[in-house]
Amino acid sequence: MFPEPIEPPPSRFLLPDPRVAGGDDVVAVGGDLEPGTVLQAYRRGMFPMKLADGRLGWWSPLRRGVIPVDSLVISRSLRRSTRRYTVTFDVDFESVIEGCADPARPHGWIDSEMRDAYTRLHRLGWVHSVETWSDDGTLVGGLYGVAIGRLFAGESMFHRAVDASKVALVALVELMSAHPDALLDVQWVTPHLGSLGAVEVGRDEYIRMLSRALEV
Repeated sequence: MFPEPIEPPPSRFLLPDPRVAGGDDVVAVGGDLEPGTVLQAYRRGMFPMKLADGRLGWWSPLRRGVIPVDSLVISRSLRRSTRRYTVTFDVDFESVIEGCADPARPHGWIDSEMRDAYTRLHRLGWVHSVETWSDDGTLVGGLYGVAIGRLFAGESMFHRAVDASKVALVALVELMSAHPDALLDVQWVTPHLGSLGAVEVGRDEYIRMLSRALEV
């Protein structure tokens, strides 16, 4: 469905193996957000997120949130909502990440540096967006994440209409469900994601699942 991504130059940093990094969700601090560094992190089971003091942290949660692609929970009301909107892929990535980075949202973490990093990866073909549109052609929700092999690491989602982000997730899972070993990573299980079928797996189990997904 997507064109072959372009492999960037390798990172000048070597990130650690999360399995031997100790008992904390943060396994490394520092480095940069160059495409090669960010891809190295996802391939090792990590993702970048700033710490409270502004430093760049590399996270590999001890209890990782994933959504089994064959176990997404779709309520009756959500099923009705899927018929209310139109869903597209990679049609308007910049508007999706702008919606996710809205500073008015609570617990916002996507600053300009993060936004630029994922936009660069999108242009190289590694980051993709799912857009949800109303009948009048207005963007009302969506999500974006990193795709490597059969891994899709969801980064953020937003909505401006009822169920709009959930409908984007349903479309993504339908696309991924053709491959039983596909891995949909959602970082942590929140009540919202738990209601959709997200479950926790330990770090070692996540790395095993990741290895299978990256074999493709």
